[in-house]
Amino acid sequence: MTTARRRGLLIILSSPSGAGKSTLARRLRDWDPEIAFSVSATTRAPRPGEVDGREYHFTSEAEFKSMVADGEMLEHAHVFGNFYGSPRGPVQAAIDAGRDVLFDIDWQGAQQITNSSLGAHTLSIFLLPPSIAELRARLERRGQDDPETIRRRMEKSWDEISHWGGYDFVLINDDLDQTEARLKTIVTATRLRRSQQPGLTDHVRALQTEFEDLT
Repeated sequence: MTTARRRGLLIILSSPSGAGKSTLARRLRDWDPEIAFSVSATTRAPRPGEVDGREYHFTSEAEFKSMVADGEMLEHAHVFGNFYGSPRGPVQAAIDAGRDVLFDIDWQGAQQITNSSLGAHTLSIFLLPPSIAELRARLERRGQDDPETIRRRMEKSWDEISHWGGYDFVLINDDLDQTEARLKTIVTATRLRRSQQPGLTDHVRALQTEFEDLT
């Protein structure tokens, strides 16, 4: 018996800032290095050490808007004064080749991808913090943002959390290792959905032919 070739998944991870999304995305790719990461396009300026095409595809605002108008973005949003979006071409090529693509995006981007022509192949997962107090503590502990940025992220956090009901799965990230294990289980099971195995119909037809030849 042959194994049907698998179609890739669009794996969407969303959460308010500080809930562990980036850490879990990194662990998921360490678990399966074949998972591609969707490199977003952005109009913001590169930060020290960032490389075009690795952290982001850095574009001008005019170029970004042209890509949106031409249907070349799976999703896009305006966040903190800059545009961010996911180019369609590399994602389509990856899933057609049987590779999963991981998205670290907000609820608006998740909704756009789910409603796109590739929506049938999405797996959306939302991460909740154990408490709002812990969410703030995590933002402060990581030391990446000044107090004003933390304040803005906290203000935005409830808007993010309020959209948890639009996701396929919701995980409370109160223990990182346990959440990682649950995430892997979800991905493994979803890869076996009928919609992700385009060769199943031909395989069943072959079984039918074999059965008929025996009778």
